[in-house]
Amino acid sequence: HKQAPGAPTCTPPFKALDAFRWSGMLADPTAFASATLFPGAGRQAGAVSPLSEQKHRWPIGYPLPETNRSNAASLLVSGACATTTAAALALRAGAKRRQHQSRTGAVLVARRDSESEHGRYHYYAAPSARTENFKGNVEMPKRGRPARHANRVIQDTHELDFKERLNTSSYVNVTFEEEELQVVRTGIKINLADQTVYPSSFNMHNVCVNMVANLWNCPEPADFAEKGVHAGAQTVGSTEACLLAGLCLKFRWRKWYASKHGLTEDEVLGVRPNIVISTQFQAAWEKLFRYMDIEPRLCATSVKDFAITPEGVREAVDDRTIGVVCIMGNHYGGHYDPIQEVDAVLTEINKEKGFQVGIHVDAASGGFIAPFQTYLPPWDFRLPNVLSISSSGHKFGESVCGTGWVVWRQREGLSEYVAISVSYLGGMGESYTLNFSRPASGVYVQFYKFLRLGWEGYAELEKNMMSNAKYLRDELKAMKYEGKPRFKILDAGDTGCLPVVTAMLNPELDLPYDDIDLQHALAESHWYVSGYRMSLNDPKTEEKIPLFVDMDMGQTMFRVVVKSNCTRYLLGDLTDRLKEALDTLDEHFHEMRYPKKRSQHHSGHAC
Repeated sequence: HKQAPGAPTCTPPFKALDAFRWSGMLADPTAFASATLFPGAGRQAGAVSPLSEQKHRWPIGYPLPETNRSNAASLLVSGACATTTAAALALRAGAKRRQHQSRTGAVLVARRDSESEHGRYHYYAAPSARTENFKGNVEMPKRGRPARHANRVIQDTHELDFKERLNTSSYVNVTFEEEELQVVRTGIKINLADQTVYPSSFNMHNVCVNMVANLWNCPEPADFAEKGVHAGAQTVGSTEACLLAGLCLKFRWRKWYASKHGLTEDEVLGVRPNIVISTQFQAAWEKLFRYMDIEPRLCATSVKDFAITPEGVREAVDDRTIGVVCIMGNHYGGHYDPIQEVDAVLTEINKEKGFQVGIHVDAASGGFIAPFQTYLPPWDFRLPNVLSISSSGHKFGESVCGTGWVVWRQREGLSEYVAISVSYLGGMGESYTLNFSRPASGVYVQFYKFLRLGWEGYAELEKNMMSNAKYLRDELKAMKYEGKPRFKILDAGDTGCLPVVTAMLNPELDLPYDDIDLQHALAESHWYVSGYRMSLNDPKTEEKIPLFVDMDMGQTMFRVVVKSNCTRYLLGDLTDRLKEALDTLDEHFHEMRYPKKRSQHHSGHAC
C-alpha cells in the first residue's frame, strides 16, 4: 500500500524484535505494540494504543532472517500477552504484498539478497504453495527459493510417509540422539576415500574395523604389526559387503581351479562358478549372482526352522563351488543357520575331495546381536572354514542408514583380490570398496555408538529387544478365535535368534482373509507390518518357487522386527491395534460371506 503523508514508518520485524529483546519494554506490551507498528508515535497520556482501535492498518509482511527467528520465538513466548502476539503476527504476515521502493523512500525494504519475491512470506503464503505438485516429467526449478521454503517442501513430502518408528518391517535403525545428529553433520563433509587429507577420520575407520573384527573373534593376521588394522572395510550397507566378500571367494576359487585343472588365466575365465546358499537369501545375493555371473545353488529350507542343512550343503558342493553362505539371522524369521555343523561338513568334504570351500557368514542382522548371546555355539572366526563375515551397522549396530561392515580372516588369498592402491590424491592408500567417494558419517556414528554403549550397552539392548519380542509373541499366542489359537508362531522362539516375531493366521480356522489383509488393516492405525507369501523368484528363471519344501507357496505370513525403539509401551499399542484390526476383518468378511437381508418393512419415511 502507499504510505500516507505524515504516517509513521513501519519497522521490519527482525529490527523491532531484536530492539525490544534488549530494551526491557516487554514489561509494557502496549508500548511494544505501539512502537513496533508506529515507532514515530510516542505514547502520550491518555492516548489509546493503535492496536486497541477497531480500524488499524495491517503492515506489509517482511521476511524473517534465519538468525533472528529463534529470537523472535523466544520473545513471543516471554511476552505472554495477546497484544504482543497480535503485533508480531501483524508484522510477520501482512495482508497486502509490498511494492519495491527506493532506500530514500518512507519504507525501507528489509530483505536478504538471497530471498526472492516468493520468499518474502512464510511458505504457505507464497505462490508456490498453490502451484507446485512435482508430478509428471518435472524439470529443475528455474529460480531458487529461501532455505526454509525448500525445507518445508521436503518436510511436507515426508509427512505423507509412514512413521518411521512404527515401521516394523525394516531392520534399519531410525532413532538418534542429538549428539549423533551433530556427528552426522560433521561426517557428511568428509570424503572418507581421501585418506591423505583426512588421516584422522580414516584412522577412526580402522579403529572401528578392529573393534568389529574382535567382536567376531577374528584372529590377528600375520601382517597386523605392519598394517595396524584387520583386513576389512566399512561399506555402504551389507549389500556392498556381501558383493566384496563374494568377489574374494570367486577370485580365490578361480586361482585354485586353474591350478587344479591346468588352465591358463584366460581359460579359467570361461568356467562359471557356483555358490551355495539357502532360499532365505536376501536381495544382496541376487545382485552377486547377476552382476558377477555366479550360479546360485539353492538349498531348500523347512518352515520348521528356516535354515540351511548340512545335508543340503553336502549335496550342492562341487569343484566349482566358490563358497557356502550361512545366514546368521534370516530376514523372514530371524533364525540362525547351523554354521558349526556346516563347518564340520565342509572340513570333511575338503579333506575327501581336495577342495578348499570356505564359508561366508551373512550376519547382516545378527552381527550385532549374536555376539551378545554368549550361550550360542561358535559361529564366527572361531570356526576354521569361516573366511569372511559381513553385517549391517545400520541395523542392530545402531548406526545411520548406509553403514555396513566386512571383515576377512586375512589379506592373503582373500581381501587382497579387491584391494586397490590409490595414489593420485597426494598419498598412498588402499581402497576395498566398490564405491570410492563416500561420506564419513557412517563411520562417525558407528564409532559414536561403540563409545556411547560399549559392550555392556549393546548387551542390554539385546536383552531389551529379546524381552520385548517375547512379550509380543506371548500376546499373539494368547489370542483365540472360536476357542482355537489365532496364530501359528513361525519364528525361532525366545532365545538363540533375532528379536523378530514371525507368525501366520492359523490355517485351521479357514479364515476368509490372510496375513496380507491383516497388514493393510493394521496400516489404518499407522503401524506398518510386513506380510509375505511363502514364495520367491528363482534367480535363474524368475519363476515363482516355494520358499519352503513343506508349505504351499501361496500361504502367507507376517513379521515384526522388534528394534531398540520398539518399547514395551509401543508394542502394547501394537497389540491393541492388532486386536482391533482382527475384529474389523472378522466383521467385514462375515458381512461379505453372510450379507444381511434387507428389511421388508419401513417404520417411517426417509429424511
